[in-house]
Amino acid sequence: MTSDGHLPPNFPAMSVAQAHALITQPGTMFEVGEIDICGVRTKIWKNAPPTLADVFALGAPHAAKTYIVHEGERVTFDAHRRAVAAFAERLRAEGVVKGDRVAIIMRNLPEWSVAFWAAALTGAIVTPLNAWWTGPELEYGLTDSGAKIAILDHERWERMREHVDACPALKRCFVSRAGEEIADPRVTSLEGVIGAPDAWANLPDAQPEIAPLAPDDDATIFYTSGTTGKPKGAIITHRNIISNFFNGASAGARAFLRRGEQPPAPDPDAPQRCVLLSVPFFHATGCFAVMIPAMYAGLKIVLQRKWDAEAALGLIEREKVNQIGGVPTIAWQVIEHPRAGEFDLSSIESVSYGGAPSAPELVKRIKERFPNAQPGQGWGMTETSATATTNSAEDYILRPSSCGVPSATGEVRIVGDGGKDLPVGEVGELWYKGPIVVRGYWQKPEATAETFVDGWVKTGDLARVDEEGFVFIVDRAKDMLIRGGENIYCVEVENALYDHPAVMDAAVVGIEHMTLGEEPGAVVHLKPGAEASEAELRHHVAQKIAAFKVPVKIVFWPETLPRNANGKIIKRDLKGVFAK
Repeated sequence: MTSDGHLPPNFPAMSVAQAHALITQPGTMFEVGEIDICGVRTKIWKNAPPTLADVFALGAPHAAKTYIVHEGERVTFDAHRRAVAAFAERLRAEGVVKGDRVAIIMRNLPEWSVAFWAAALTGAIVTPLNAWWTGPELEYGLTDSGAKIAILDHERWERMREHVDACPALKRCFVSRAGEEIADPRVTSLEGVIGAPDAWANLPDAQPEIAPLAPDDDATIFYTSGTTGKPKGAIITHRNIISNFFNGASAGARAFLRRGEQPPAPDPDAPQRCVLLSVPFFHATGCFAVMIPAMYAGLKIVLQRKWDAEAALGLIEREKVNQIGGVPTIAWQVIEHPRAGEFDLSSIESVSYGGAPSAPELVKRIKERFPNAQPGQGWGMTETSATATTNSAEDYILRPSSCGVPSATGEVRIVGDGGKDLPVGEVGELWYKGPIVVRGYWQKPEATAETFVDGWVKTGDLARVDEEGFVFIVDRAKDMLIRGGENIYCVEVENALYDHPAVMDAAVVGIEHMTLGEEPGAVVHLKPGAEASEAELRHHVAQKIAAFKVPVKIVFWPETLPRNANGKIIKRDLKGVFAK
């Protein structure tokens, strides 16, 4: 790609199919095989590490390198490994065995990674919960999963403490950064077990004991909101997670071949690469596409306590960050920041994102700000263990509104009425199949049967595919909007509004936002004679659901909201009320 963002004259040098055929040849890193998984014939990466324990072991050669930077704390791979070994031993002492659920409820901290790896190596099913959830929402996650252990930061403990009694399976809470002793017999200070991050290097030089694990064993439960308002726990295996980051690596190799270049061979002596993580670890992207691959490849992860674009610019300069992104919001805020020109951002080599709608002009703005960086975006969902399709480099410039193509182990279908496959260019529901598709929802067989069919996940997204297999998301069949990477299911917000005694009718729609993609807006019709202000309704909703789901604007409608013949509110007729 030229520095001004134009395509090379010979692009593409080969088709996607030809590139996949080359990178998956026998004996290569990305060789593809086929096996039966739960009775479904599935393409797999033959040479991928079998389990997370194998991935963790691959971090050993990077012992002296920095793994995580958080404010003034710097943790090496070796110090992190010592903390994981110590905490895994404590989890076993608490009675954790293979298959137990261990919940993590904290913001991005070095301790988050320790908790994840320690629980995973014991064979537990690691269950991260959304740190933005309210106390009742966290209670639901703990009771639904039947978590035996919870690891929380102090802020989340304060939110949860009144709900612990309602979680009968929960036996122990490890709380970090409390600053004072918590007078509850179920609570143990995490620092009392492993110390503070700066002291992890002084822990015993022990290797963590590893439970017997297999590729298709359950590794994690990640919760994804459902249209009923109750989150569903996607059960994600070791193979799902590892296949996901192999998908990403193979997409990088495909980009080289598409421009007519050979992918570079791994260089163990190359400078350490660095990523600024601007999305939560409790997202599939933060965990599966950043934290775990960083262990595999020896990357440095830089964390912020809270996303701040100006502070991020300083971190990029100081830590020589190579990769930024996560969601389009991050890219926009860095690019548009008025002080961006005052910082040395020349280390940036990649700006990639997904999880929310992105304007086609974003790729152009990335090339203007970072001429030598490769832009990229992708599409995925929790049910696909993060990214399922990728669009990067020259392909992204050529098709800026596409979310890309699946990897060599992935397949897509566009399905119309009656379950029939639709031809190229026609719009239908996007179905996806591959080794990243989760095996179902935790203790929800009906929802599992409804969403997963013979290895395919019915995404609920409306899409079309072009002649070369590039996917274009047209709309979401599910009544959902995405704010800066966070799923907001409209019915949940509407139910909170309906709970107010003055509300007769309510509909939640997306308001376009340049950096967040969209924000929730509500149109409300009040009951005859009832009164309520916008501020009152927003406050009411904020008491029931997480803050990011609260409508940023509420418009009052003078009559019953418009409906079709079936009685369903016609939301497309309401979006215009928020137009600027």
